[in-house]
Amino acid sequence: MEHHELLKAWEAYYVIVGTSAAALTGLQFVVMALVADTPGIGNADSVDAFGTPTIVHFGLSLFIAALLSAPWTSMTPLVWILFGAGVVGTAYTLIVLRRAKRQTGYEPVFEDWLWHGVLPLVAYGLLLAAGAILHLHPVVALFIVGAVTLILIYIGIHNAWDSVAYIAMQHRSKPPV
Repeated sequence: MEHHELLKAWEAYYVIVGTSAAALTGLQFVVMALVADTPGIGNADSVDAFGTPTIVHFGLSLFIAALLSAPWTSMTPLVWILFGAGVVGTAYTLIVLRRAKRQTGYEPVFEDWLWHGVLPLVAYGLLLAAGAILHLHPVVALFIVGAVTLILIYIGIHNAWDSVAYIAMQHRSKPPV
């Protein structure tokens, strides 16, 4: 199957994924704006470790949706861009893990390490692998990329909800002034 036909077969999927990622990014901005003035809730280090990665995951899902919807004349640029995104995503996740360990506003538990570190590393590793095999096994690679975008959106949804729930409980547990 020619690459145009392969990419065309994913068009509806990436319309849904891209739209979802964009809408969820907007909602995350709204939530952050609403809680920004809440006293005693988090700090910049905590946001860098637990809030910003959510936007990165949603943003990368949107980027991939746009990337795979473009009218490419060859798969070669996709190979390099997907591989590069996997490398950058992996490096960024390692930075996030270091930030999570160094921040002092919150003590991460196993679930935090899983959702903020392990699962993103798996997703970005899969993206790297998909880029590496795209020329040899394009159908398999495109299914991997599709799975990665969905995994990143689910990670983002989980982490956004977890942050909102934490903030709500922190705000609720503080005595009225």
